[in-house]
Amino acid sequence: MAKSSVNTSSAPAPVETLTARGRKTRDALLDAARTVFETVGFPDTRVEQISQEANVSYGTFYRYFESKEDIFRELSTRLFEDVHQRIPSDAALSPAAKLVASNRSYYQAYRRNARLMAIVEQVATFNDEFRELRHNHRQQLTERTARAIARWQEDGLVRAQLDPALAARAMAAMVDHTLYLWIVQGDDADEDALLDTLDLMCLGALGLEIDSV
Repeated sequence: MAKSSVNTSSAPAPVETLTARGRKTRDALLDAARTVFETVGFPDTRVEQISQEANVSYGTFYRYFESKEDIFRELSTRLFEDVHQRIPSDAALSPAAKLVASNRSYYQAYRRNARLMAIVEQVATFNDEFRELRHNHRQQLTERTARAIARWQEDGLVRAQLDPALAARAMAAMVDHTLYLWIVQGDDADEDALLDTLDLMCLGALGLEIDSV
């Protein structure tokens, strides 16, 4: 079988150097890649499928991305940025209200990204690079939560004996796994009851006054 004549050895052009048309094509490839990944999964996805979905040539893909891993990396990063930008900055909110608002915002982002989130979690089980990427984004979230817990401890609002970092990691794990089992795995649960339960368990763990929400 003859080898492809497409040259994939040159690095893709930096995003900031792209023309408006180039950015549009790159965005189309990202949209197409997400569709293909969510349809057939990461292992079975091929660059040719992404190119066909985006209605561009096979060679055009390599003008913007090095490989399917490269484009999946960007999709994963965008996913984490969407899902993890969830801590309200409204200073008027009480700690309890802020925590509940954060949980609900995270839930909404998780639900709208559920199919891709499931694939990211799957890939992280066998790919070291994406496991590290997942870890780093989760760590950003838990570190931010830990700083908030530490401030609340200084204000006498949260149990002083709690380790802020461990508390943040434990709560994140509980919420993450619960949403994964519910949204991705299809565990049966009443939406309002489940979300209310997660809120109450997080608030109770920290010792925050539930009535202050």
